[in-house]
Amino acid sequence: MSKEVEDSELADVAAVSAGNNYEIGNMIAEAMSKVGRKGVVTLEEGRSSENNLYVVEGMQFERGYISPYFVTDSEKMTTEYENCKLLLVDKKITNARDLINVLEEAIRGQYPILIIAEDIEQEALATLVVNKLRGSLKICAIKAPGFGERKTQYLDDIAILTGGTVIRDEVGLTLDKADNTVLGTAAKVVLTKESTTIVGDGSTQEEVTKRVAQIKNLIEGSRTRLREGKTQREDCKARRWCCCYSGGSTNRN
Repeated sequence: MSKEVEDSELADVAAVSAGNNYEIGNMIAEAMSKVGRKGVVTLEEGRSSENNLYVVEGMQFERGYISPYFVTDSEKMTTEYENCKLLLVDKKITNARDLINVLEEAIRGQYPILIIAEDIEQEALATLVVNKLRGSLKICAIKAPGFGERKTQYLDDIAILTGGTVIRDEVGLTLDKADNTVLGTAAKVVLTKESTTIVGDGSTQEEVTKRVAQIKNLIEGSRTRLREGKTQREDCKARRWCCCYSGGSTNRN
């Protein structure tokens, strides 16, 4: 039977996991205290020999890349891009021609781009994969997390984090007319087959703080209204605004 780790034990558990490195263990415990138990802590190897903790706004959800052809690290089977643009589409992408403006600007600007849409049909997906394999584009695509209203909320959250605009026909924004002005920006994106992590670049911190407070208020309101048995799944469990840890080499003795 698994046992939930007490806050006082986090440093010891993290240290053991890091090869008995108690400096890293203490920093991971500190990071956990900043983001809470629903937050995400990532450990990265930095360029210097010193261990440093920094907090950034980000989110992680359970939705991975649509195709393994988008992978950039075949050993880890992950896709990783820094200074990545995001195209957010609250509909199914059925025609590759609708993406021409955005893709041509990405090629000219030489920036990576992550497309998050309700779905991407085979023709459009094949176009993206071919351009990725040819080296024309640094690109990845995923299906938006959630369904119905929850999907809409996820896309809005990603837009707030990255400073992007969600493409929606209902508000007069169509994909074929989209350009780089609607794109969001992430300091880093990391995708696996099962999950996506988006790290903000810090430019939308005020908006993110307001959104987190709003989500917390919604959760508290739900708890108050739903005292018996059934409770809504807490959005923050999936839309986790996260803290990242960056340090020196994790293999140092």
